[in-house]
Amino acid sequence: MEGIRKAATGIAGFDELTLGGVPAGRPTLVCGSAGCGKTLFASTFLINGANGGEPGVFVTFEERPGDIVENVSSLGFGLDGLIERDMIRIEHIAIDPSELAEVGDYDLEALFLRLELAVEEIGAKRIVLDTIESLFSAFQNPAILRAEIRRLFDWLKQKGLTAVITGERGDGTLTRQGLEEYVSDCVVLLDHRVHNQVSTRRLRIVKYRGTAHGLNEYPFLIGEDGFSVLPVSSLGLTHQVHDERISTGIADLDSMLSGGGFHRGSSILLSGVAGSGKSTIAASFVDASCRRGEKTLYFSFEESAAQTVRNMRSVGIDLQPHIDSGLLHCTAVRPTFYSLEMHLAVMLREVQRVGPALVVLDPISAFMDTGEELEVQSMLLRMIDFLKTQGISGVFTHLAHVQGAAQTDAGLSSLMDAWILLLNREVNGEFNRELYLLKARGIAHSNQVREFVMSDDGIRLIEPFLGENGALTGSARRFEEARIRRDETVRLAERVRQEERIEQRRRKARAQIEALEAELRADELELSSLAEQESAYLTQARQDAAAMAAGRAGQWAAGPDHD
Repeated sequence: MEGIRKAATGIAGFDELTLGGVPAGRPTLVCGSAGCGKTLFASTFLINGANGGEPGVFVTFEERPGDIVENVSSLGFGLDGLIERDMIRIEHIAIDPSELAEVGDYDLEALFLRLELAVEEIGAKRIVLDTIESLFSAFQNPAILRAEIRRLFDWLKQKGLTAVITGERGDGTLTRQGLEEYVSDCVVLLDHRVHNQVSTRRLRIVKYRGTAHGLNEYPFLIGEDGFSVLPVSSLGLTHQVHDERISTGIADLDSMLSGGGFHRGSSILLSGVAGSGKSTIAASFVDASCRRGEKTLYFSFEESAAQTVRNMRSVGIDLQPHIDSGLLHCTAVRPTFYSLEMHLAVMLREVQRVGPALVVLDPISAFMDTGEELEVQSMLLRMIDFLKTQGISGVFTHLAHVQGAAQTDAGLSSLMDAWILLLNREVNGEFNRELYLLKARGIAHSNQVREFVMSDDGIRLIEPFLGENGALTGSARRFEEARIRRDETVRLAERVRQEERIEQRRRKARAQIEALEAELRADELELSSLAEQESAYLTQARQDAAAMAAGRAGQWAAGPDHD
């Protein structure tokens, strides 16, 4: 079953919010207080329709045609050309209440004839009535007003005109007469409120017969590009996820994440107390992004762009070449300059205009003084969701007032994909920075607390040094490292001395062994000499014995001598 036909207004965001625009061939009431943008909404609807081939009639009861043309000329709508080509007809119907008298039945027949003539002359499909109160301003009879208002709306329907009727907001009612909203098929309420001296424009679709539509309040902008609505709160969790990793610009931090860096499209929170290095790490993300040749958008709410560039240069991060090359776009504005919704609208417009791969908001805690906590959280949630749907990585810095706080003032920590907690501890009379990777969804990461050092050479994370009482940082770490180096030096010297002493003993032992061996060899020589002498002696003895025996045997053969 087909729904009602819709006519696109061409207003950015509004047609998406209403799934097509205002109801075609039916009246739509746009109501609100003075200055909220009713006439611009109606003008944009009519001009975009004419540019799309649907002629229209603008009926004004207050402003002169020349004023209307001038009012929209700054937006580049080209209303003059559309009038010359009979795509738009402006009908100025001046009604002076002082010249009117409510006598008998009030009849709008003359108005219908004039409108019908204008519509037929250009073949209008659209019509704007601005504002309806002017038409009935001189008459107070409620019965006549109701009857003629119904008659006017019925006439528009019968003609099949897609109508936008503007109306002033009444006291406690959407319109002054309190009837137009009931006979309209679609009612759009524009609101312009001021809170804490900051103005905010919002749009709400109060009624839309025969079709679904968003029910929330949506911020809208009246800027250089005209009227635009930001239906970001209707976004869901259907964004695409990425497996690609992006570097943080700090090699030591990348190494704390398995795979190196965070997933593209992640929302990354950097929180810490004042001076803990949040902006510096954010600048490292920016520098790394630009070095990859990707466009980057930096929103600063406390420092000017020039101040950011100068400060980052002191730690070896030069952002100026990236600005000069057009890769880095910096926008610096005080949080109190706009309302929260206006900030959101401006940021989203800049994101759409630049098309960055990385967006930095520094710091988001600056918004806490410009609105209620829930309003700030809502605004930032819309920003996070928008970046995710676009596949844009977001870095959000947050000033914490409590050291190591496990939540942010804006209550956004649970919404972030990654959270880097920066600490600034006082130990032994000095402050030392520490970095803790609190969470990184979908990435195995180190749970170590790293000392975070900034110098002219950039940012460096020092390997954790565990002392007897836990991790040490700063001068305590350096003192402990020096003590260990001294102890090591003493230990090595003692080892050298021991080795030298052993070597001396070894040499002495070898000398003694050599002396003993010499003595042994001498004794062996002597023993050998003795053995030779003994052998010679024995040989001689045997020879002498043999000779003696031979001599005694000869005497016996000759006969013994007898005396």
